Amino acid sequence: MTSLVIAEHDNAALKDATHKTVTAAAAISAPVHVLVAGADCAAVAEAAAKIAGVEKVLLADAAPYARQLAEPMEALILSVADGYDAILAPATTTGKNILPRVAARLDTPQVSDIIAVIAPDTFEHPIYAGNAIETVQAPAGKKLVTVRTTAFQAAAEGGNAAIEKIAAAADPGTSSFAGEELSQSARPELTSAKIVISGGRGLGSAENFKLLDKIADRLHAAVGASRAAVDAGYVPNDYQVGQTGKMVAPDLYIAVGISGAIQHLAGMKDSRVIVAINKDPDAPIFQVADYGLTEDLFKVLPELDEELGKRGIG
Repeated sequence: MTSLVIAEHDNAALKDATHKTVTAAAAISAPVHVLVAGADCAAVAEAAAKIAGVEKVLLADAAPYARQLAEPMEALILSVADGYDAILAPATTTGKNILPRVAARLDTPQVSDIIAVIAPDTFEHPIYAGNAIETVQAPAGKKLVTVRTTAFQAAAEGGNAAIEKIAAAADPGTSSFAGEELSQSARPELTSAKIVISGGRGLGSAENFKLLDKIADRLHAAVGASRAAVDAGYVPNDYQVGQTGKMVAPDLYIAVGISGAIQHLAGMKDSRVIVAINKDPDAPIFQVADYGLTEDLFKVLPELDEELGKRGIG
């Protein structure tokens, strides 16, 4: 049995989501191969070859894969699918865009957003905004799986896999890349940051959100937000953490002025250590917090900033 992982990358660097998906793939069937599809992405293939547990890297370096559009990626994956018992992708916007098309063409039910591999055909995934965990068994045959990467440890480095160049599949020509607008920040990317500090409606305004910036700069942290804060216009949409935002699982998650609606908890409760600051002692966020402080955030944040400064942090 062999698994194929669809690599997540930007043509220059391999994303950590790939390492975590390799961990899930190895638990389903080994050996593990990685498909790197992109344009001028040889460096990405070399990085994938160094992941421990990867036996082979398939490199499809061609212009149609530069943006990993679903239609050309579908055709490419189908061209190699016969050799694999399981095909996995991270449950990112890219993976969620590509893999359902492949599953439909293969007439195979997809298992989505898994958080655990119980057996090669049995998985756990969250339902009802993470309030329940469902165990599902895939039917016999090829497995199509997307992986919630926050639930898996990243595979280690140290591999030395062979890199095999493969031909591009015929481009269906049914879609084209029109453009994109990327947010620019000197801080770590939200989904890969080791420390995240998030604010909620309790901050009261966009101006008050700057209180989090000071702490984030000292801790070299990413800044996130609840949906309520985003809807109120305090910060842009790309800050949103939660079921309809970004899934994060940092080593430290600091929730400031966030009540803890189930949609927000679904996006961050896998964090290793959760600290909550909220003046409402009955706020649901305290149910998942490792440390909770029932205080006025406008008093706590300046004190925290001052204390970090005294300790020479940042």
